[in-house]
Amino acid sequence: MIRKLALAFFLMLSALPALAVNPDEILADPALEARARKISAELRCMVCQNQSIDDSNAELAKDLRVLVRERLTRGDTDEQVFDYVVSRYGEFVLLKPRFSLKTALLWGAPAALLLIGGTILLAAALRRSRPTPGPAPLSPEEEARLKELMREE
Repeated sequence: MIRKLALAFFLMLSALPALAVNPDEILADPALEARARKISAELRCMVCQNQSIDDSNAELAKDLRVLVRERLTRGDTDEQVFDYVVSRYGEFVLLKPRFSLKTALLWGAPAALLLIGGTILLAAALRRSRPTPGPAPLSPEEEARLKELMREE
């Protein structure tokens, strides 16, 4: 029974994601290393695209991890590191894009389209539920002509 539990425990541990940071990349200063891990967790691997550079084994991700650590050891702030990486690779490198006019349009467009579509549907429903006016009453000439036509039959 204990062997089965131990096997199950090790199998569960093997399912945990393996971080791709190599021991030779780790900084000696724990505070800088923590900042580097935080930054690299927010940067997209340009090869894998759905992984952070912290989780990716791609060579480009390794180069970016090293670049982040170099910038931090030079004294850059976290924001300066992000700005530097974005200036080289574009906004796509960020896993969580910054708020700007482009991202506002990107996130706001579906809501705006939904609002416009809802307004159109509401206007159509109100137009459809409005009673349609009946025929206009006959003028005296039309009534006289109608009576004349009915006598002929």
